Amino acid sequence: MRFSHLAGLVATLVLLTITVLPERASAQPWQSADPASAGWSMEKLAAAQDYASSLKPTAVMVVQNGKVIASWGDVSREVNVASVRKSLLSALYGIAVSEGRINLASTLADLGIDDRPPALTAAEKQATVRDLLMARSGIYHPAAYETGDMRRNRPKRGSHAPASFWFYNNWDFNALGTIYRQQTGEDIFQSFTQRIAVPIGMEDFSARDGRYVAERQSEHPAYPFSLSARDAARFGQLFLDGGRWNGSQIIPASWVRESTTAYSTTDRGSMGYGYLWWTLNPQVFGPRAAMASGYGGQAIAVVPSKRLVVVQIVDPAQNAKGVRTSNFVKLLQQLAAAAP
Repeated sequence: MRFSHLAGLVATLVLLTITVLPERASAQPWQSADPASAGWSMEKLAAAQDYASSLKPTAVMVVQNGKVIASWGDVSREVNVASVRKSLLSALYGIAVSEGRINLASTLADLGIDDRPPALTAAEKQATVRDLLMARSGIYHPAAYETGDMRRNRPKRGSHAPASFWFYNNWDFNALGTIYRQQTGEDIFQSFTQRIAVPIGMEDFSARDGRYVAERQSEHPAYPFSLSARDAARFGQLFLDGGRWNGSQIIPASWVRESTTAYSTTDRGSMGYGYLWWTLNPQVFGPRAAMASGYGGQAIAVVPSKRLVVVQIVDPAQNAKGVRTSNFVKLLQQLAAAAP
């Protein structure tokens, strides 16, 4: 009995050793390119840098064709990227959907998703996973990690049927986190580490750079991530390249297209909304330009027409006012104009 017990313990330890997920990616430093030799307008690039400096970000990184054209600030400093977390989760959904672990047509009723009183109604539970990804659930239950604007502008419960109305809604985004964990059996941050960060060689991120934020009004926690600019740029490059990295398809190309397609007009001017991604004005940035955007100026922009990725990270400890999204879009426009 003692030998059997010891053998079982050894087998368990071996299994744990085999299945433990990596804590941190194997670093793959960025390569740089000379902007002048690459055909950039040095005058326009200098003007864009001056404008960026006036905004006081923690770091900006400009990547074209997979090489760093310019970077300003501390690109290794990890910062809570706020709502950029939603686009990171979208990428995990693309993998899970392709593997048949999540069905976009499943309703909340199918999945057994509810919330604290006042609980969801039968009509609200007809919202699908796809509705939540598009921020069109029609569920206006209080949510964790909301901004004041979200609380003030939230429509009344039952005022819109599922799929009929777009509202940027943390309830949808947080419930998607619950659904992901429930349907895959995986922790979001461990999953991101294993499935995305390690394969694309992020230099700074580990699973410990994510946390769950729960609040009493809802049973669905938020899941903020901290990222450095140079790791955020890798995520942007992954989307720019259609989900491929070094010859491996990390995220299905079809999901990259679908998630960065505008299904809704929004309250942000010419910006549309896909699956947890903002879309940018194609008349200004060309087709399929998209952005992951977070409160305070966190941004990962992808501009396929210029083979361009631009990242901005803003640490509130260094810039308490943050940077407005409109200012970042202006910077992006200047950089696109400077690019060949």
